[in-house]
Amino acid sequence: MKRIVLVSGTSNPKLSSDISKILDVPLVDPQVTKFANGETFCEIEQNVRGADVFIIQSTCAPVNDNLMELLIMIDALKRASAASITAVIPHYGYCRQDRKVSPRTPISAKLVSDLITVAGASRVITMDLHSGQVQGFFNIPFDNIYASPVLVGHIKRELVGDNTIFVSPDAGGVERARHYAKKCKCDIAMIDKRRTGKNVAKAMNIVGDVKGKDCIILDDMIDTAGTLIEACNALKENGAKSVVACATHPVFSGPAIERITKSDALSKVLVTNTIPLSKAAIDSGKIISVSVAEILAKSIHRTFNNDSVSSLFL
Repeated sequence: MKRIVLVSGTSNPKLSSDISKILDVPLVDPQVTKFANGETFCEIEQNVRGADVFIIQSTCAPVNDNLMELLIMIDALKRASAASITAVIPHYGYCRQDRKVSPRTPISAKLVSDLITVAGASRVITMDLHSGQVQGFFNIPFDNIYASPVLVGHIKRELVGDNTIFVSPDAGGVERARHYAKKCKCDIAMIDKRRTGKNVAKAMNIVGDVKGKDCIILDDMIDTAGTLIEACNALKENGAKSVVACATHPVFSGPAIERITKSDALSKVLVTNTIPLSKAAIDSGKIISVSVAEILAKSIHRTFNNDSVSSLFL
């Protein structure tokens, strides 16, 4: 008889707990600890022999610690004779390093995919990959699910009005903006930007009419928020009435929270809980988090029952 086991990593315990409650399946604590020299150790205290195991672990900051923890948990479960091991990675770290951008640089996204596969994962479930081609780095089944049903629902209820327009922060995000605009029956615009260095970009032109409009900037993640604030300022300078940002992954590195809090151009930021918010982010008053626990739980349940996952988004 098939048996499902949920294992919670340490990166996002609240999300793991919410998924556990929705599925009515108890969480297994992998007993992750560190030796004095910093090495990670875990011990699965429940019998998983012959079970279909789902490990819930975002590879968010500290990225290397959480990634290593994931690999060690997979190895422990493989050696405990689990029938299958699915790595549920709501936020997939290293995804931006998907190609060589200059000579003698690594393709770290490929390296991480090899590590996860060799560790013993049978399948990967993740959400809103920054680079869709990373799916091709794996030789095991890979499901890239979308946060759009959750975000669109909130946007329709709270943000969409007669003058709403969806804005893509760059050319690569136009398809995302078009998808949201179609669901909400709104127009789209695009910001032409130039990247001048790591985490540094300059907004050059606005493609589309944003004068007098309530703008919603869509992206898959917000890292240092430098690009986001630059985009908000450009929209305001072109006559936008208000600017709200929406992203799946609240990475919020370095000065991100300070930039968001101090920005007069940006009124609100809508994100999901693929990465837990820091106290500073919660206290900022501008950041709203919606839960993706239900859609991840449905994906886990359908995977376990060999049902279609893609039908969740059709």
